[in-house]
Amino acid sequence: MAPMGKDSGAEVLRLEDVRKWFPVGADLLGRPRVWVRAVDGVTLSVRRGETLGLVGESGCGKSTLGLIVVGLENPSSGRVLIGRTTLAELRGRGGRARGLSAEMRRKVQIVFQDPQASLDPRMTVEAIVGEPLRIAGWRGPRLRERVIALLGMVGMGPEVLGRYPHEFSGGQRQRIAIARALALEPELLVLDEPTSALDVSVQAQVLNLLKELQKKLGLAYLFISHNIGVVRYMSERIAVMYLGKVVEVGPASAVLGAPAHPYTRALLQAVPSVGGDAAWLHNSLLEGDVPSPTRPPAGCRFHPRCARAVELCTREEPVLSPVPGPRGQTPADHQAHVGACHPRDAA
Repeated sequence: MAPMGKDSGAEVLRLEDVRKWFPVGADLLGRPRVWVRAVDGVTLSVRRGETLGLVGESGCGKSTLGLIVVGLENPSSGRVLIGRTTLAELRGRGGRARGLSAEMRRKVQIVFQDPQASLDPRMTVEAIVGEPLRIAGWRGPRLRERVIALLGMVGMGPEVLGRYPHEFSGGQRQRIAIARALALEPELLVLDEPTSALDVSVQAQVLNLLKELQKKLGLAYLFISHNIGVVRYMSERIAVMYLGKVVEVGPASAVLGAPAHPYTRALLQAVPSVGGDAAWLHNSLLEGDVPSPTRPPAGCRFHPRCARAVELCTREEPVLSPVPGPRGQTPADHQAHVGACHPRDAA
């Protein structure tokens, strides 16, 4: 399999003010009583050969955003562009959430958290990996050769073709899922917590495999995780989500080395170090529980839990703004470091 294209660094994915609100309950007229604002105005981009890590607590909306990117959820508003084509155009006629066109399936694939749940237990490895190819019209010896080649790319041999998912370990099942995702030579993989169900040693093997495949094939990754350590290892850039909003995004070295948002600092502070003490438990910037996504706080959504909030935070929502670098630089390009936080001296 050859790299995905010569236009290295071209934009593979762009999200423009994407929202996804889910209705909950209904009144006597059938109107929703409340809306869960799972994703509430997200703008991001990913370039060819790049990994954008998307990190945040459970329930922040990051997995919903991943489902929107692969077309398994319709956005309530905003635009999703795969390359230069909008997601709506890639759906084909009807625009159904699950009625994806062949072009959409080719461009974007997803690897889920639990490989045991994402692989049909009634199908052999050959059938699982070959399913996207059969749908695309592959048949006979050509199909089998392609399946064997895909398995080889993830470190598995042809002897596994006739076996079933339950015969493999969790790490091996995830390799099979990755092989299936690569079948149609996608430009972008959405990796939704792809190693969180695996043992630590197996996690490292799968992460290294993903890095090798990216280098070889020129893939772009949207890597979704709550694990800061894993995101640090995998990502060139990192976006931090809180309660449906992106509160910080930039190069991994900047976001993790000099975080601009109190929530990012709290996430980093809550990562215990090997050989360290438990002082981090008592110095956290986080206070209280995550507010309900049906009634997000006014102003900055993080202010009820932020020990550094000022009065302005309670009434005015901050926007993503450039964060000065170590020498005061504020680059305006793809590598810019931006954060949504009011200055501490704000009135």
